[in-house]
Amino acid sequence: MLLHAVFPVAAIIVALAASSASAQDTVAQFYKGRQITVIVGSSAGGGYDIYARLLARHMPKHIPGNPGMVVTNMPGAGSNAAAAHIFNVAPKDGTFIGALQNSAVMDALLDASLGNARRLRHDATKFIHIGSATTDHYVCITRADAPVKTYKDALKQEFLIGSSQTGTSTRDFPAMLNNMTGAKIRQVSGYPGTREITLAIEKNEVQGLCGFSWSSLNAQKPDWIKSGFIRVIVQEHDKGNPDINKMGVPLAVDFATSPENRKIMELVYSSETFGRPYMMAPDVPAERVAALRKAFLETMQDKELLADTQRIGLAIDPISGEELQTLAANIFATPAPFVEKVKEALIYRAP
Repeated sequence: MLLHAVFPVAAIIVALAASSASAQDTVAQFYKGRQITVIVGSSAGGGYDIYARLLARHMPKHIPGNPGMVVTNMPGAGSNAAAAHIFNVAPKDGTFIGALQNSAVMDALLDASLGNARRLRHDATKFIHIGSATTDHYVCITRADAPVKTYKDALKQEFLIGSSQTGTSTRDFPAMLNNMTGAKIRQVSGYPGTREITLAIEKNEVQGLCGFSWSSLNAQKPDWIKSGFIRVIVQEHDKGNPDINKMGVPLAVDFATSPENRKIMELVYSSETFGRPYMMAPDVPAERVAALRKAFLETMQDKELLADTQRIGLAIDPISGEELQTLAANIFATPAPFVEKVKEALIYRAP
């Protein structure tokens, strides 16, 4: 009787394996000879761009059919221009992937609270997540020769920083620091991305930068900390990065002026888990989604990719598409009254 019981189970396993192989063959047939375009929602040379180009060099060999992969930049509106293109214009067949700023997730939450008076031209709650290359940790940095030497200084005197447009971490995170901790951060806005802001810091046009990814800092300006050119004055994260913690850099949430303000900051910083996220529009066939998610995680373990990351100083700490999908659902389930408070916290008010 035991033998009779085993045969149906074995048959199911064989059937599932055959089904999986069939799905993989179908995916391979689709991608063979095709090209996947990765649209980066920020300017060339920044952190998102560096990660995307690294991915494009190594991921194709892990995708059934071995398609080509190219990267193009579409900066604007905190990467929401790229998001709208992915959602509304690009083919929904698995040949276009968005490398969007992780703040786009929080931006979508805030936009959803507006009801029908939508500011965005896409519905980010419906994006399909492929995965993230790493969890991000954001920091505030200042020139070592600037008057502001510590975050406590920024609570007492004006701190001039460069920032990009509304909806980006370089704009929204320092705005939140002013509103939630009482900082006196004055923004010079309009820079296309962190590459341009770091150049402005070198020219002494501005004193510093907030909402700057730790991985981007190490990739773009690896000598800044070693040479003592800049100081890291606060971590814009609810737990902090182990390496930055060892430097004795405090957490921004510990400066919140009330328990509610701290909760608001923690919700906003939860978007950092998305790190360097990759996503596609809805309606991409399920077997292609599964294949790309699998290929993404395999790429993050690729020896050649890891060698490249060590050479250029990038952090790799991958998160699966399924995990991001769950996290996004939890963020979008935030009660509307609390969302309104978050929106207020992100409005920039000059000191």
